[in-house]
Amino acid sequence: MTARAADRARYDRATAHLDAPLAIVDLDAFDANADDLVRRAGGKPIRVASKSVRCRALLERVLARDGFAGIMSFTLAESLWLARSGFEDVLLAYPSADRAAYAELAGDPKLAAAVTVMVDDVAQLDLIDASRGGGREVVRVCLELDTSLRLLGGRVRIGARRSPLHSPAEVAEMARAVTRRPGFEVVGIMAYEGHVAGVGDAVAGRPLRSRAVRLMQAAARRELAERRAEVVRAVRAVVPGLEFVNGGGTGSVQHTAAEDAVTEIAAGSGLYVPRLFDNYTSFRGRPAALFAQPVVRRPGVGVVTVLGGGYPASGAAGPDRSPVPYLPEGLRYDPQEGAGEVQTPLLGSPADDLLIGDKVWFRHAKAGELCERFEALHLVEGEAVTATVPTYRGEGHTFL
Repeated sequence: MTARAADRARYDRATAHLDAPLAIVDLDAFDANADDLVRRAGGKPIRVASKSVRCRALLERVLARDGFAGIMSFTLAESLWLARSGFEDVLLAYPSADRAAYAELAGDPKLAAAVTVMVDDVAQLDLIDASRGGGREVVRVCLELDTSLRLLGGRVRIGARRSPLHSPAEVAEMARAVTRRPGFEVVGIMAYEGHVAGVGDAVAGRPLRSRAVRLMQAAARRELAERRAEVVRAVRAVVPGLEFVNGGGTGSVQHTAAEDAVTEIAAGSGLYVPRLFDNYTSFRGRPAALFAQPVVRRPGVGVVTVLGGGYPASGAAGPDRSPVPYLPEGLRYDPQEGAGEVQTPLLGSPADDLLIGDKVWFRHAKAGELCERFEALHLVEGEAVTATVPTYRGEGHTFL
């Protein structure tokens, strides 16, 4: 029996009393992935990206482990909810235009102490000030650095279009603008190198593309390490008491941690290890989050149909954004139908061994987005479900 076949047997036994559709997290794999992230971080704390987890119970579990400290959130409303729930260090990774949430933040000393917001433009400060509604609390601010690699005098850009602040001088000037403004305090810098941390460098069947990605990433890491150090020096000249410099992501943990200027690493997807994180030479994780759909039809030899399953992930549309049939091994989509809204035909010889009501296990393309489809995660240890915990959706929250 292969390791994957053994996992399928475990998951089927653990959830035999549960009807699909359902989602699980294998806690043995989850904990092993957490240990590997800590190992790669080399002693620097890991701030957990909540968008990749979207389950309070699992955020609490990982933050109870040595090597993890703080949360990186994705909306201001989520940040306030987490802070009210007892999380004391929440860094909002994206600028917000949520006026009501800013009023709440500025009017509550506990929330203002726990939450740090992201800015990269003076206009964002204007919006926050206009939203205070009488709240006088100092708003903690993190400045975001654009990490994109620019070549040929800027005519070629590689990396996500995020912050407009690219040079040390631009970030330092933004820091000065914040310090001149009453009611704000610069406490950190964030620089997320998505073109390194979030792009696989070992794409199956694409050796030339994989080599090109590795060459690009090596160049990007060198350029960013030098520029990030200059940015930190420039900002510390303005804000000597800077608390943290955040960088990295699951795919670049050990590289980013090696930079002296970086004080903490961001990671989250590496806990669940969705399918987009199979294509890396820098680490090998264990798939921890899966969902099961029930077999509802047997249309013919070598074909079964499962209920639903068409859960595409965000990003540029393409086959890599679809979930992948994982267990039993050997199933594939019908190219004329793909993953469907209410039914999904699956082809392959393993289909002939599946009965009506059997479970087919899938892996989602991106980590936390799976939780937007399910209200609960069944936590599997060995051959048993030892707990069932709500996702954000299960707690009544869909923040995006």
